[in-house]
Amino acid sequence: MRWGRSFSVPLIGITTHAPHDPDRASLDALLAAIVQGVERAGGWPVLVPPGLAESTLRGLLARLDGLLLSGGGDVDPACYGAPPHPLAAGLDPARDAAELALTRWAIYEGRPLFGICRGAQVLNVALGGTLYGDVGEHPGALRHTYPSQAAALRPHPVQVAEGTRLAAVLGLPELTVNSLHHQAVQAAAPGLRVATRAPDGLVEAVELPAHPFALAVQWHPESLPAAPEMQRLFAAFVTAAGR
Repeated sequence: MRWGRSFSVPLIGITTHAPHDPDRASLDALLAAIVQGVERAGGWPVLVPPGLAESTLRGLLARLDGLLLSGGGDVDPACYGAPPHPLAAGLDPARDAAELALTRWAIYEGRPLFGICRGAQVLNVALGGTLYGDVGEHPGALRHTYPSQAAALRPHPVQVAEGTRLAAVLGLPELTVNSLHHQAVQAAAPGLRVATRAPDGLVEAVELPAHPFALAVQWHPESLPAAPEMQRLFAAFVTAAGR
C-alpha cells in the first residue's frame, strides 16, 4: 500500500522551478493554477523542488501516486546530445537532472505521469527523443511563442489522432490550445506516440501506449480552467493515479 492509498486520495507530485528562475513570477502563477487543477480533480498536490538528493527523490516518488511535470525554462540541449543553442533560456541543470530521473523511474515503475509544456519535452528527452532548440527550426513553423500574460490565448488548433489515449480523454477530434513554448519535440522517443499536431505539423502532445498513463501536452491546460476539455486532462490523470 502506497502512502496515498491510506487516505484514499491520490498524492500528486508536481515538479517546480527554482526560486532563482528568471521567469519566477509567471511560473509561480502557472504552478498555482496546476495545483488548483489537481485539487479540482480530487488529488492532493505535493510540490517537488529541484536540487533534492537522489535518495530523497526516490523516497518521495515511492510515496506518490502520480507525477506531474510542470512548465518552465528550456531543457539543456546537452541532455539530448545537441550543442548549446543561442536562444536557450532559463537553463537549470539541477531541475533537468531531477525531472529526467523522476520521469525514468516513474515510467519504469508504471506510475501515472502527466506533462505540461516543458513536461512534454522532458518526457521525450528522458526516453531518448530530441528537441528543436527553437520552434523556428521546424519547416514552415507557425508562431508558438507568446508572452506569459497571454496564457489564456488560444492561437491555433491541434488535430487529435484517432485511437489515442488523448482522444479518449478529450472526446474531441480537434481543439484550440494556448501556446507558450519555443522548444518542441523534434524526433519522438522510441515507444512514444504522437497524439496531436499543430497545423504546421509541430508535435503538440505525446503519450506512451505501453504505460498505464503517461501523457504530455505542449500547451497549458491549467490556464484554461473554464474549459471542460482541459480539466478532463487533470481528471483522467488523477483518476489513473487513484487506481
